[in-house]
Amino acid sequence: MPSKTNFLRFPKPRKSLPPIPFLDLGVAHAPLRKAFLAKLGDLIDRNEFILGPEVDAFEKEFAAYCGAAHGIGVSNGYDALRLTLEAMGIGPGDEVIVPDFTFAASAFAISHAGARPRFVDVEAETFCLDPSKIEAAITPATKAIMPVHLFGHPADLDPIVAIARKHNLKVIEDAAQAHGATYRGRRVGAQADAGCFSFYPSKNLGALGDAGMVVTNDASLTDRIRTLRNCGSRVRYQHDFVGYNNRLDSFQAALLRIKLKGLDKANRLRQKVAAVYGRYLAYQAMQSKDWAKPVYHLYVIRSESRDKLRDRLTAAAIGCGVYYPVPLHLQPCYKSFGGKAGDFPVSERLAREVIALPMFPELKPAQIRRICGVVLS
Repeated sequence: MPSKTNFLRFPKPRKSLPPIPFLDLGVAHAPLRKAFLAKLGDLIDRNEFILGPEVDAFEKEFAAYCGAAHGIGVSNGYDALRLTLEAMGIGPGDEVIVPDFTFAASAFAISHAGARPRFVDVEAETFCLDPSKIEAAITPATKAIMPVHLFGHPADLDPIVAIARKHNLKVIEDAAQAHGATYRGRRVGAQADAGCFSFYPSKNLGALGDAGMVVTNDASLTDRIRTLRNCGSRVRYQHDFVGYNNRLDSFQAALLRIKLKGLDKANRLRQKVAAVYGRYLAYQAMQSKDWAKPVYHLYVIRSESRDKLRDRLTAAAIGCGVYYPVPLHLQPCYKSFGGKAGDFPVSERLAREVIALPMFPELKPAQIRRICGVVLS
């Protein structure tokens, strides 16, 4: 990590200052409340609750937003990953490469599909899967690579896809934290075999509950996932294979259609917030590449005294979050894999140092300056 140079002076915080939340969904939802309630009333009047026209419309709109031909609405982001793996025929005896530093759901989807996650270290600058480490992890059992666009920054897709094509592997983009992020001028999600999104309420595009989406240009894969999510059925009461109840409900789709219209504006505001942070904390922050346009789902920095910094922020009534304190290879649930400290040094270092600061579109420059004053104190 670059050495700390604190040449800025910040006023001493006053005890009377109001708290700064880590995330403020209330301020984002307040101007949409009337539209939300009107849509709910409309769905109640029409008795449309599961799948239906709102889901169909959102699937088309979000797929088009990502530059994909097809969208499949599902119950959540985890199920988007799991259904995609199963629809690709990936299961027992197979391996899927996944970054060691990410939320556990990425690996859990692989495990629950019956396959084995194969952990690979990440880049120190972007915190995303390191393409230079992938080929050494490929075995005869490897069937796919799952790059994660972490914290809103795209993984380096071109070399990842090139490696996959060389070894006849699938590429599944875990884009749960990167709605609208661009890689070399194109939005993530539709640049490989499939892209999987979560619409958990805290995401850049968040529902008022759980929801997810798979986008793809593969019509056959689309049909398989659509059937899997709906009890293995294309025709009512006829089940072509054993499926699941992983459907997206109409109300969440309707709300997401409303919020999708403002996604680009909200992302631009996040980028402005990140730019203000960057004036003071650039030496500590995740480093964005020139081929990427991140959307800052989270604004993360690194600190060798992370836990003390968390305590200072908490004492100053400033929200923060630690992501992710235990890398996947050291998780108790994967103890049988034989992972040990030192296997993935970048992931392990990030797990010790990363902390996320408040990030939402409505965050004010004065609030950011106050946060930075505590960080640099």
